[in-house]
Amino acid sequence: MGSVQRAMRLLESVAEHEHGAPAKQLARENGLALPTAYHLLRTLVHEGYLRRDKGLFFLGEAAERLSSSGAQEKRRSTVADALAHWRDAIGVPVYYAVYREGEIEVMCVSDTPGNPAVEEWADFRETGHAHAIGQCLLAQVDEATRRDHLERYPVQPVTPYTVGDGRSLLRRLDRMQRMELVTERQEYALGTVCAAVPITVGTTAATMAISLPSHQADRLLAAARQLETEIGRHLGSLAISISI
Repeated sequence: MGSVQRAMRLLESVAEHEHGAPAKQLARENGLALPTAYHLLRTLVHEGYLRRDKGLFFLGEAAERLSSSGAQEKRRSTVADALAHWRDAIGVPVYYAVYREGEIEVMCVSDTPGNPAVEEWADFRETGHAHAIGQCLLAQVDEATRRDHLERYPVQPVTPYTVGDGRSLLRRLDRMQRMELVTERQEYALGTVCAAVPITVGTTAATMAISLPSHQADRLLAAARQLETEIGRHLGSLAISISI
């Protein structure tokens, strides 16, 4: 355990020296005997956590991967915290999804026992034509991408309210403004209505969405507008995070 702690302190010290540091300086900063510091530094270089160049030690690829993973986890936490806040403030389940590499990906869902999320009883990726999340994402991409998506995942009945065929869906998407709020009523799940707010950051098509039981359908638009306002207020701080 002591060796691990000393190795971690050496890693932290190297991270503080953007232009690298020699073994003697690192040993001195950490109160280590020079032979001990050399042994630990050689081990860290061998494992890829450090690299040595002209007598100076720098962070290696393995350490940079750890840093990248930590930053990504922090971004995920930022989005999850925002969804939880909006869930409690609006009193609805909140979803975050992106269109990435030809697929609809639901990245995060925040709900409560009193306001549960919609059960994914039919694969969200294959039924994008039937739910607000999928329709919102497909409305943000170009026509070629839409057609490619529908060739891979053809329109099919999910409920009696689902759009009838691919042509009808494409016409509906063409009529939508690219950044227009999208709603659907019982097209994916009977007894459920949904709304999705489009978000575009860089080249990423994304959406935040909400759902309600159909007997609360009269709340849908007001709740969606509230979410839209909240996203507008916080989009700057979320811009990097929603690209996870």
